[in-house]
Amino acid sequence: MARPRSWARGDVLFHEGDESDSVLVLVSGRVKAYSSTGGGTEVLLAVRGPGALVGELAAIDERPRSATVEALEPVTALVLPLGAFEEYLRAHGRLALLLARMLADRLRDADRKRIEFGAHDTLGRVAARLVELADRFGQPTAEGTRIALPLTQDELAGWIGASREAVSKALQSLRAEGLLRTSRLTVVVYDLDALRARALDY
Repeated sequence: MARPRSWARGDVLFHEGDESDSVLVLVSGRVKAYSSTGGGTEVLLAVRGPGALVGELAAIDERPRSATVEALEPVTALVLPLGAFEEYLRAHGRLALLLARMLADRLRDADRKRIEFGAHDTLGRVAARLVELADRFGQPTAEGTRIALPLTQDELAGWIGASREAVSKALQSLRAEGLLRTSRLTVVVYDLDALRARALDY
C-alpha cells in the first residue's frame, strides 16, 4: 500500500499547485513548506520532521497542493496513494480522529502566529520561532540546546514576516544578551527558559 521513497537535500517533494495524488509520512529528515507571493518572494509556512503527515490538506479537500515542500536534508517518507489514504480513514475511525486533532493543532498554531505578528516586534517573533525549533528539534548539549537546521536568515525572515536585516539585528541583540550563539546553519541556545521569556516580553 505505502511505498518508501527518498529525496536529497534541496529536492522538491511536490510543488504548490500540483494535483494531489498521495499523502506522505515523514520517516527521517526534515522538510520546509513554503508558498510564493505574486512578486516571487518565498514565504516559509512550516518546518516538519519525522512522524509528520505531509500533503494531507490537498488529500482532504481535493484541491491542488497549497504549498511547495522541499527537503532541508536527506529525507525518507512513506508515500500513500490518495485512494488508499481515504480508504484507510474510512476503515479506521481512530485515525480520522487523530488527523482531526492534528489539523486542529495546526490551526491553533497558525492563530498563535497571527497574534504574534500583531503583538510582537521582530525580536519577539525571532525568539518565538527559535523556541519552537528548540522544542521540536533541539538537541541537549553541555553548552545548551543545539538547533541544527539548514534555514537561512532569508527563510527565517520570510517565516516571521520581517526583512533579513531586521532578523539579523534581532539575532545580534539576542547574542549580545548572552542568550545564544549562532554559526552557519546552527544555533545554540544557552538558556531556553530565558529565551522563552524573551519571546513573551516582546
